[in-house]
Amino acid sequence: MAEGKKKSRIIPKKYPMPEQDPNERVKNFNEVPLGQDAETITLEAKRCLQCKESPTRKLCKDGCPVEIDIPGFIKQVQEGNFSEAMRIIRLKQNLPAVCGRVCPYENQCEGNCIVGKKNDPVGIGRIERFLADWERNEQKKGKIEAPPSTGKKVAVVGGGPAGLTVAGDLAKLGHKATVFEALQYSGGVLVYGIPEFRLPKEIVKAEVDFIRRSGVDIKNDHVVGKLETVDELLEEHDAVFIGTGAGLPNWTNLEGENLNGILSANEFLTRVNLMKAFNFPDYDTPIRVGKRVVTLGGGNVAMDCARTALRLGAEESIILYRRSDAELPARREEIHHAKEEGVRFELLAAPVKYIGDDCGNVKQIEAIRMELGEPDDSGRRRPIRIEGSNFVLDCQTVLIAIGQSPNPLVPMATPDLKTTKWGTIAVDADGRTSKKGVFAGGDISTGAATVILAMGDGKRAAKAIHKYLTEDPSWPDAETFEKASC
Repeated sequence: MAEGKKKSRIIPKKYPMPEQDPNERVKNFNEVPLGQDAETITLEAKRCLQCKESPTRKLCKDGCPVEIDIPGFIKQVQEGNFSEAMRIIRLKQNLPAVCGRVCPYENQCEGNCIVGKKNDPVGIGRIERFLADWERNEQKKGKIEAPPSTGKKVAVVGGGPAGLTVAGDLAKLGHKATVFEALQYSGGVLVYGIPEFRLPKEIVKAEVDFIRRSGVDIKNDHVVGKLETVDELLEEHDAVFIGTGAGLPNWTNLEGENLNGILSANEFLTRVNLMKAFNFPDYDTPIRVGKRVVTLGGGNVAMDCARTALRLGAEESIILYRRSDAELPARREEIHHAKEEGVRFELLAAPVKYIGDDCGNVKQIEAIRMELGEPDDSGRRRPIRIEGSNFVLDCQTVLIAIGQSPNPLVPMATPDLKTTKWGTIAVDADGRTSKKGVFAGGDISTGAATVILAMGDGKRAAKAIHKYLTEDPSWPDAETFEKASC
């Protein structure tokens, strides 16, 4: 190799993320990862090879549901241009500080990283988090320059990740977007579902404020389906987007499920996150967990429940999941943090019934051992009961975190809106529904999924709404939605 052409050595591991000590963090609700400084994040960015595009392989940006130019913003970080890096991110991303914390980037952008084929992938999520935090701390908070108005108005029903993304993108295109949010705070699952130690609510508030300063109106405590209908919104707006999420908890329907102390993950996390039960009596929402808590499920919500229970004073917190560790659907980082904090994993086991005391409180959960058979429709090996392997766990609280179903309020109040057998709103590839001028996206159309996938839905819908308002007002025929509802 010619002199001066020596190949630089790739640093094989990501630069470490400082974190709270597990023994300390289980006593508080402060954020677990503490963030990296500018010097470290620049070194992390320099691990990026700036790969050239190729038709034969996927790159990092191909794994991003919101289409961020990842090599572009990382290049700017390599050169120390944080402001330009954020400008590139903001072209596509409305909630960067959120996604830098909760996005499953290991399966998306970082999952496609070429560096990650033989080493740790570039810490794309960490870099995005740093930049968003840098922007929030360094930049002025004045009004953001808006493009010329098109005169078009869009009602956005639901202020979660999908709705905020739609509203933010429409504002960038010159349309007037108004978000109608049922709760007192905007953010949807970001404020009621994800614990403070994973996503501080001040972060969500700042992101929502940025969208508001972009020209979006946000009306909280406004329940569409009760205060007014979608039809009434259409009388005053040129289009409507429905992004009301999946807030209806799924239940096990087992004997004893009505005992005191058995809660859905939705209720438990809403009490803790939105109603500040973790800070009782400063906030007047009490919550009781008892000495031992059992959480049913293996996703991120289950990890949130189990880790929250420890912080509320539970002496033991147990995850009961019917498959093995390899099939746990939660992010590996969340599983790792849960194990560090002392959460016990009771794997290959499923609940059979709940057992109560004489006062109607749950005192035990009966479960049965499982083994894995052939893969089912999800691609994961099907759990099969091992007859005669029943066992009992003592507990004072059971948290059911086995998924959520779509919020039925708006579909029930809109009879001509086609829905599927799962209760989701039937949509075409652009998010159009069976009702002309009405679009939908996020969990209300897909079923419960991730924050970033809901945002991806929102971006696609915003493009389709813009086209509908400015270029092509045509609408698919009824047969399209008949097929989508099957």
